[in-house]
Order: sequence, then structure tokens, then C-alpha cells
Amino acid sequence: MDKMTTASLAKMKREGKKFASLTAYDTSFAAAFAAQGVPVLLIGDSLGMVLQGADDTLKVTVEEIAYHTRCVSKGAPNALVIADMPFMSYATPEQTYQNAAELIRAGAQMVKLEGGDWLLETVRGLTQRSVPVCAHLGLTPQSVHVFGGFKVQGRSEEAAQAILDQALRLQDAGAAMLVLECVPTELARRVTEALTIPVIGIGAGPHTDGQILVMHDLLGISSGYIPKFSKNYLALTGNIHAAVAAYVEEVEHGRFPSPEHSFS
Repeated sequence: MDKMTTASLAKMKREGKKFASLTAYDTSFAAAFAAQGVPVLLIGDSLGMVLQGADDTLKVTVEEIAYHTRCVSKGAPNALVIADMPFMSYATPEQTYQNAAELIRAGAQMVKLEGGDWLLETVRGLTQRSVPVCAHLGLTPQSVHVFGGFKVQGRSEEAAQAILDQALRLQDAGAAMLVLECVPTELARRVTEALTIPVIGIGAGPHTDGQILVMHDLLGISSGYIPKFSKNYLALTGNIHAAVAAYVEEVEHGRFPSPEHSFS
């Protein structure tokens, strides 16, 4: 796989080429995913749930994300590696710059932040300081207590318009990518068509430029339950490498997610 960059993904969007991405937390899985053509790997604060056994992502620290970022970047040197900024690690712009620098030094090429308008100054400042930003709208897990649980966002026209407007403002502030989580398919289509930057969906239907899943969900080994928007590819193939390859192939050809993995 050639070296993947933000420019590479922007070109894929312009050409209408869909791409698959996954969370990763260690060298071995990162290498296996890259070998199957996964161009984007996210060190997600989901590690708090799938690795540490917590009920949410809120206890994850910058140091833990940095550790796993070092591991992943070693295993997949040609992938675009994105590191999550964990809960309360970007409460102020100055704090954000320091923590983002630690993640970039650990091997990330981009950092991901959850939130809308309140982050515009921060996104602008990071971009001016040569730190690419992936924004995250819709269901933002770090706001789970505000939402009252893990719930689909943007179902009313007013809420949908607010997400679209915030996405446009984040793009204008310099965000180079957007993750949309757990929003109706039609809203995700509207946002993807309105933005010039790549949009990655998780529980957002088939019309986004890319898709992302938590690796444990893809392999059917998450504790608790498998989300509606995921698919157990290991059960279908019986082999981890084949499971990842099947996921990549279905995303690239628009067969995943199907309506049963999406929200209306």
C-alpha cells in the first residue's frame, strides 16, 4: 500500500472511491489490517471499553492513547494514523496544542476531536500549527452523559440542520476530515455531498466517503453486544485476514453498510 495522506483521501473523495478504516491498538493487528488494504487506522478512545473493560470512553488518558499510537504506527507505517483526543484533553486551545503535540510525536498524522461550534477556534489553531484535524459529529461518545446514553442523533429536521451547519463550519475552520456517528442515512448523505473533505461514517449509512468500525466489533469479540451498525465478518469468513479483506471489499463496492446496519 502506498503512503496514505490527507491529500490521498481528498483525491479519493473527488474520484468517488470509497475506503474502509478500522480502529487499531497494537502493532500486530495494525500490520494485518494494512496488509489487507485498510488505508486509515484510528487509535480510538474506544480502547477504554474494548481493552480496559470500562462502560464508556471517559477514563482514557492522553498517555494511553500515545502508547497505543506508537504501537500502531510501527505496524502500519504507510497507513494514515489518527489518534483520538480523549475526554477533557482539549478543553482549552492551549491544552489541546500540548496534548496534540504528544500524539503527533507518538506517530499520529492526525488527531480527532468530538464536538461542534465550540471547537472552531481550536480546530483553526491546530490547523495553523500544522496539526491535521478530524472532526467528529453525531453521537459523540464523550458526551454520553449529556445525551443520556448512546442514542442516534439528528433525527429531527432541526437537529439534522444543526449537524450539517456545524460540519460546514468545522470544514471552514480547517478540519481535514469528519467522522459522522449514528445519524440517519439521509443526513449522512446530505453532509457528505455538502463537504469537500472526506466523511467517514459509523452507523451513518452507505453514502459517506469511508466507513469505520471498531475492530472488536468487526471480529465479533466485543464484550456485551455487537452494535446494530456493525457486522461480524469473522463469523462469515472464519479467518481474521479474510474477515478484514471482506470488509474492505464490501465498503469499496458500496455493499456495507446495508439498510440493516443503518438508521432511518
